[in-house]
Amino acid sequence: MSKTISAETDTLVVSNGDVLVGEIKSLEHGVLMMETDYSDSDFKIEWDNVTMFSSNRNFIVTLSEGQRYYGKINSDPIKDREVVILEGDVEHRANLIDIVFLDAVKKDFLSRLSASIDLGFSFTKANNLRQFSTRTYLGYLTEDWSTDVSFDAVRSAQDNVDDTKRMDASIGFKYFLPADWFLFASADFLQNDEQKLKLRTTPSAGIGNYFIHSNSLYFGGSLGAAWTNEEFNDSAQTHRSSAEGVAGLELNLFNMGDLSLLTNLTVYPSFTESERVRADFKFDMKYDLPLDFYIRLGYTLNYDNKPVEGAAESDYVLQTSFGWEL
Repeated sequence: MSKTISAETDTLVVSNGDVLVGEIKSLEHGVLMMETDYSDSDFKIEWDNVTMFSSNRNFIVTLSEGQRYYGKINSDPIKDREVVILEGDVEHRANLIDIVFLDAVKKDFLSRLSASIDLGFSFTKANNLRQFSTRTYLGYLTEDWSTDVSFDAVRSAQDNVDDTKRMDASIGFKYFLPADWFLFASADFLQNDEQKLKLRTTPSAGIGNYFIHSNSLYFGGSLGAAWTNEEFNDSAQTHRSSAEGVAGLELNLFNMGDLSLLTNLTVYPSFTESERVRADFKFDMKYDLPLDFYIRLGYTLNYDNKPVEGAAESDYVLQTSFGWEL
């Protein structure tokens, strides 16, 4: 059964001359999503193949130089691949290739929401080793800010050995500024048996910038300050707190067909504990499948050069999982 598109339709022309009429949902990572009456599945169109764009709806628009607009977009009838973004009574001009993000913003809550969930399980006959992992993500986007929540957990069990568990969670907020700058505030939580961490809580805040923001990659950095509280499962039930700096780098590569890569490194030099440095590193490789499913290979490393007595300096997780995203 075909879908019914609202009267507010959008029109695209692609490089081979085809004209597509429907409802544009978003542009992200160089791929535009479009819903049409004549297909049960959304069209995925590589953005660099689009030659003309016309719509009477409002979009959040981000350009490669960091400018952010909220308004209607239509191609210039004279200048090839140039569009006019009408923000209220003000016109902005841009080349199609310079548009790196679009979101057709509606007022309802669900249209601004993104989510994903991963599940993984492995079993080894020797010692009945069983490992279960889950990763969840929830995000919300507006014209001026975004917020997201993530939760990752791994639990292992085997005969004659205590169960081991690891939990990594975060909640974050970004407020967008001109020229691809942003303010951020976040809180990270880590529970880690290998490093005897009962719970580490790290609220932080600072400022960041995307150095490169294109239809093939994002590359950005951030600086800020954090306050870390830690409770340990050692014999002394140690508790300690530390004021820290925060320096992070993130690289997101996505113009590789169905494959995408995301990696980030965050370093926490302590201000209150002499010569102590912590670091968190993450690497994700995702391969998209039909119907919004995907396979993910992920690697996470936590490092602390001054762990509590009897704990390891580092802990890492390598996991494969099957997931679905909204």
